[in-house]
Amino acid sequence: MQTVDIVKWIATAIQLVGYGMTGLNMTPWNVYAFFVGIFLWFAVGVMWKDKAIMVVHVGAFISLFAGYLNAA
Repeated sequence: MQTVDIVKWIATAIQLVGYGMTGLNMTPWNVYAFFVGIFLWFAVGVMWKDKAIMVVHVGAFISLFAGYLNAA
């Protein structure tokens, strides 16, 4: 298994944990999980040289970070 495959499956698992935490109203821990997942998926985009994956995760980071700051 390639490094990128390991990173993408770890990122996917962390994102799913974040969704579960959101459903259980476990804030702000869900946000922290999403930040880690977003970072890892961005890294996958870099490894694949896939600009679409990078852009969508930069957008997700900005949206999540703005919401996090607004809630504080």
